[in-house]
Amino acid sequence: MKLLRWGAPGAEKPGLMDDLGHVRDLSDFVEDINGHALQPEALAKLTAIDPHTLPILHGEHRIGPCVARPLNFICIGINYADHAAETGARIPKEPIVFLKSLGAYSGPYDDVKIPRGSKKTDSEVELAVVIGARASSVPDHTAMDHVAGYCIVNDVSEREFQVERGGTWDKGKGCDTFGPTGPWLVTKDEVPDPQNLALWLEVDGERRQEGNTKNMIHSVRTLVSYVSHFITLHPGDIIATGTPAGVGLGRKPEPVFLRAGQVMRLGVQGLGEQRQTLVAS
Repeated sequence: MKLLRWGAPGAEKPGLMDDLGHVRDLSDFVEDINGHALQPEALAKLTAIDPHTLPILHGEHRIGPCVARPLNFICIGINYADHAAETGARIPKEPIVFLKSLGAYSGPYDDVKIPRGSKKTDSEVELAVVIGARASSVPDHTAMDHVAGYCIVNDVSEREFQVERGGTWDKGKGCDTFGPTGPWLVTKDEVPDPQNLALWLEVDGERRQEGNTKNMIHSVRTLVSYVSHFITLHPGDIIATGTPAGVGLGRKPEPVFLRAGQVMRLGVQGLGEQRQTLVAS
């Protein structure tokens, strides 16, 4: 099942994508695609609905983030060996965990704003995990019981803010619009192996990132368990699991960063595609 949210920012309504690519309205069955709707019992009820009985949305509609604003928007740093190599970072023994501001949370096709004074805005395609059941200090072998599904996150980053302005990653990761999420949440029953998904990102049609989740240093299962020992995970929370090589920071012979007017397009196998235009603040 592919769940999504459609409508103006702050007024999104629930929907799903059927097997023919039609967006259908779920408003008669659930208030929103939020933490309540993603808990196992509620999700099972949505799964039982015949999509072809739902109204089709006609015309153009904005697609918003696939989950209502989460309580925690968590990211993992340096989780692909090739990305570590291109940035000169050591392979981390434990996952690097940081939080992305909820002000960064935005739709998969919304414009991305380059912050005032930015010189080093960059992009990162990532597989994201959406939590469906509360997780606190869960063991590795039960971690996947707490997952509702998966989606795409573009972990947009300002490298100067992240690395050169005091060493706090959050400053370079949490700028407004720096977390496009969606276009839909694919439930985990449709993703039998999250550790074998191709992912890619293009800027103005140039392929910059191309990788596979099988090359993660720490797996989805490990990340859910690990994070839950430090931060209680709630239904609707998101964990972006890291990015493969090809980011602007790692380009040779010198880094290449983003400019207003450029267009990013990115995707993860089976999870759809995103597209954003970069604009000046």
